Amino acid sequence: MATDSAVELEVGHRTVRISNPDRVYFPARGETKLDLANYYVSVGDGIVRALRERPCMMHRFPSGVAGDKVHQKRVPQGAPPWLETVRVHFPRYNRYADELCVTELAAVIWAVQMSTVEFHPWNSRRADTECPDEWRIDLDPMPECGFGTVRRIAHVAREVLDDLDITGYPKTSGGDGLHIYVRIEPRWGFSEVRRAALAFAREVERRAPDDVTTAWWRKDRDPRTLFVDYNQNARDHTIASAYSVRGVPEATVSTPITWDEIDDVEPRECTIATVPARFARLGDLHAGIDDTAHSLDTLLEWADRDGLEP
Repeated sequence: MATDSAVELEVGHRTVRISNPDRVYFPARGETKLDLANYYVSVGDGIVRALRERPCMMHRFPSGVAGDKVHQKRVPQGAPPWLETVRVHFPRYNRYADELCVTELAAVIWAVQMSTVEFHPWNSRRADTECPDEWRIDLDPMPECGFGTVRRIAHVAREVLDDLDITGYPKTSGGDGLHIYVRIEPRWGFSEVRRAALAFAREVERRAPDDVTTAWWRKDRDPRTLFVDYNQNARDHTIASAYSVRGVPEATVSTPITWDEIDDVEPRECTIATVPARFARLGDLHAGIDDTAHSLDTLLEWADRDGLEP
């Protein structure tokens, strides 16, 4: 049902009101707030799987992506009573926040109503927020590193994963890089998961020393190299989830892909205008990600071998 200034969307057994539905959020093609909501409905199973039970930071753009961005951890007062949250602690400030915890698609559409474009979940779930169940491999190209290098290093990363007998699930970042997600047993804290991620990054660097860097300081990185950003596994570090739209004029999407697509995918072509049809055709390419939780034991042995600190 529509009014002059709002639209009501039926999402599962909820009704979510979208105010200012015609506000342009993405100027490149003119997509609106309602277009954004309809996009998330179209990939509903995928975005809920990516966010389910995780503390989630909302990246809000109240005036559209050409305006200011708000990083919002806390669910505001006045949220509907059915919306679920998870309380997380920030030791550095000794503060707590009740963050969005998606358990159904209506929560995603409510967040869109609150002007959320990007969803940045933790790599742990609310059952134990201190023990991640997701390891994130972030292939982050430096300014002079072309996407051809990103493609090559993705294959190297897969070789290392195969040697570990670990299944990784790739996706575009929605920007210039690629991400690979791995489900892990929730047996380790953030520092150990980060340490394992660094051991993996060092092995990729050993196999492709001319193209890869693990140097922590940006000033120490060759601008033509790709940084394997192991620090994305540190506590309270988040990156855009699978199926998250990015806050850019073109409305690119962080899109799950198959390994066979690595050499052909054009990330800039994965947008809210194209991904719905792709999802309808292929389904969620990350649908099997929860089937197997992998061990980090071998990677932690590599970390011990290399003398890596937590």
